[in-house]
Amino acid sequence: MEYSILGDSGIRVSKICLGSMTWGEQNSESEGHGQLDMALDRGVNFVDTAEMYPVPSREQTYGVTETIIGNWLSKRKRRDKIVIATKVVGPASDWMPYIRHGQTRLNQANILQAVESSLTRLQTDYIDLYQVHWPERKTNYFGRLGYDYSDDDAGVAVEETLSALSECVRAGKIRAVGVSNETPWGVMHYLHLADTLGMPRIVTVQNPYSLLNRTYEIGLAEVTRNEGVGLLAYSPLGFGVLTGKYLQGKRPQQARLTLYKQFTRYLGTRSQAATEQYLEIAERHELSLAQMALAYVHSRPFLTSSIIGATSPEQLQENLDSSHIQLSDQLLRDIELVHKDNPNPAP
Repeated sequence: MEYSILGDSGIRVSKICLGSMTWGEQNSESEGHGQLDMALDRGVNFVDTAEMYPVPSREQTYGVTETIIGNWLSKRKRRDKIVIATKVVGPASDWMPYIRHGQTRLNQANILQAVESSLTRLQTDYIDLYQVHWPERKTNYFGRLGYDYSDDDAGVAVEETLSALSECVRAGKIRAVGVSNETPWGVMHYLHLADTLGMPRIVTVQNPYSLLNRTYEIGLAEVTRNEGVGLLAYSPLGFGVLTGKYLQGKRPQQARLTLYKQFTRYLGTRSQAATEQYLEIAERHELSLAQMALAYVHSRPFLTSSIIGATSPEQLQENLDSSHIQLSDQLLRDIELVHKDNPNPAP
């Protein structure tokens, strides 16, 4: 297993991060604990979660994933062996009114309360990486490419959000700060405020990145590479689409996109066409599509860690095995040809 450092934090993390958003929904607590055990045995020391997990988020399961991780920490007594990343939700009163009674703005009071609640569920006295799950302001994330300007898009100022996070760092409750679903302007604004006001610099941005969505390369790759901020790539397999199991309209029983039909982000016609071409490349080079897709993400110079999720030990094993794969120059050229003809079909 290869390792990276989270920005300037000194925190050492594995190039593969174990995602957890299915624990408490598709996966039971015992299955989540089994995934943690397997991952740590293979050199993974990094797990990502969020206060709203599992997904899809429901009032009955809110916070359950953090609780599952906390119970594992309590049983295994291995807190010093694992780096825990979690997230505070952005504005969500309209679709998750059960979180803090709809008080989900990224102001000081809500952030401080969210941190305390996550610490309690995780059964720990510190969080290694605490992330803003999505921006307070109205901007283009969650699949939106274009930015639509609005006079009322500001919301809570980033300065207040970062100030609250800084307070938690000073108190020893979090070690490092990150953002998620951010834009180049958002990342630079956080960094500017940190540098001018003496607050913690963000060390990571957790955004989508895969063979089906390389929009990170357009602006964020340059920003983060030059500013010492690392990418935590989420959905590197496009919700499982880049395994090939959904091609030709297939919907395997108990598969995520079979169970939850609202998740259509990676299932469009262009995504299917690109996936078919990537599958042909993988087969020609005697690789599974999933392992080729993950190995491609791992090869990017701006990557700190890729967040993999699995619902079975077999899937997790295959994903972990991708850490040893080196893609040939010819295979990379083949990938670029597909990308050039069909760029970013699932932003």
